[in-house]
Amino acid sequence: MARAAVLVWLLSMMLVSIDIAQGYGINWGSMMTHPLPPKKVVAMLKENGFKKVKLFDAEPSMMDALAGSGLEVMVGIPNDKLSELASDYGSAKAWVKHNVTSYLYDGGVAIKYVAVGNEPFLSSYNGSYVKTTYPAMKNIQKALYDSSQEVGSKIKVTTPFNADVYHSKSDKPTDGEFRQNIRDSMVQILGLLKQAKSPFLVNIYPFLSLSQNTDFPREFAFFDGGGKGVDDGNIHYDNVFDANLDTAHYALKKEGYSDLEIIIGEVGWPTDGGRDANVKLAQKFYDGLFKKLAKGQGSPLRKGSVEVYLFGLFDENSKSIAPGDFERHWGIFRYDGQPKFPMDISGKGQNQMLKPVKGVEMLDKQWCVLNSDVRNLSKAMKEKDYACSNADCTSIKNSSSCSFLEPSDQISYAFNSFYQSRNQSVEACNFNGMGTKVTQDPSKGDCLFPLQIESSATDLVTLSLSTGLLLLMSFFILM
Repeated sequence: MARAAVLVWLLSMMLVSIDIAQGYGINWGSMMTHPLPPKKVVAMLKENGFKKVKLFDAEPSMMDALAGSGLEVMVGIPNDKLSELASDYGSAKAWVKHNVTSYLYDGGVAIKYVAVGNEPFLSSYNGSYVKTTYPAMKNIQKALYDSSQEVGSKIKVTTPFNADVYHSKSDKPTDGEFRQNIRDSMVQILGLLKQAKSPFLVNIYPFLSLSQNTDFPREFAFFDGGGKGVDDGNIHYDNVFDANLDTAHYALKKEGYSDLEIIIGEVGWPTDGGRDANVKLAQKFYDGLFKKLAKGQGSPLRKGSVEVYLFGLFDENSKSIAPGDFERHWGIFRYDGQPKFPMDISGKGQNQMLKPVKGVEMLDKQWCVLNSDVRNLSKAMKEKDYACSNADCTSIKNSSSCSFLEPSDQISYAFNSFYQSRNQSVEACNFNGMGTKVTQDPSKGDCLFPLQIESSATDLVTLSLSTGLLLLMSFFILM
């Protein structure tokens, strides 16, 4: 009976793959205090024409919502599980049974990939996962095959790498090579990918190239061809996306794996939290990206369509801001499921707002602000610091959408962020008597004072622990 169910699932995967070949994927994260109802999110994805979803964990409510949707799924394994999965095959087998095969029933989840870890060789991790990534991948792949030959041959194991795993000393793609300190481990993984006929996943971020280097040519981050660009032999690169992608191609070629398919695991542009993180530039980036991908021309070195997962779906107000305040603002949708700006994923330039998540229930229309009677702002600033250490205040920091606010209004923003994160509880708008509730929206211009969504009690109990840990981690990282 179980074998028959798997065969039905395999047939559905074959039928789905015909339709999804040209569809975009999107990264669906869950690091927010108030998650949107997963079933409503899935309905929105389908309505907007998305065909693939990449998850960072096998979160049960998301997996259940994806069942029967026809959306192709890449399910992720967090880095903190790599050590156990690498050292204990029994754990890998149990993980596959619980998070993969249990969903492969008729009308279940169309799982195509298992992403083992997330950017595990990132330079800032200082080698923490270098020794465990390959054996964890190997054990998960074996567990998939041990569950059944059909499952093992259809569901591929891969790992999303940050583009910092390779570099070019000359900045020319032809000199691309893997970092020397991880080269041996990378070669092991490439061999596994080739044997399993799995893709090489890489995350490419032109935004980071621009934001982390003041000398980086601005237009090179986009697709308009207005920048100086890079000449490499007979090839002229007018955008960093192509140059980065071909650097990966050459790095693979030097190790004898030029035939591996490359999938872009993450690419996008944040809309807040930094000098170049805004809606205008995000729209410019996505417009250029979609037009480029619609042509199906690939990169100068390797022609043909490229499979891409956009990053990301929603803003996530609990993400670590160690890399930058922009980390909480990558979504093409706001935290409440509303689209941020017009776009056309077909690449035809016919921009219009994507369909929002429907039926989202919001908390009462009330906000917490600084009481107008308060004259001693120095005391209020201490309350602001407390609020911001326990809620998201990235939008009022330098170069962000609300940084133009007067000090008193910035305090109000912080008070409200804390108040909304605590579900508008009466105690959450006290601040030693300096907070007061209002029913008139205090938002100013492009600065949105959030009104939080309703979340079930179960969601909040679960998330309050994870959110607290994430905020604590961010605090110590930034010290």
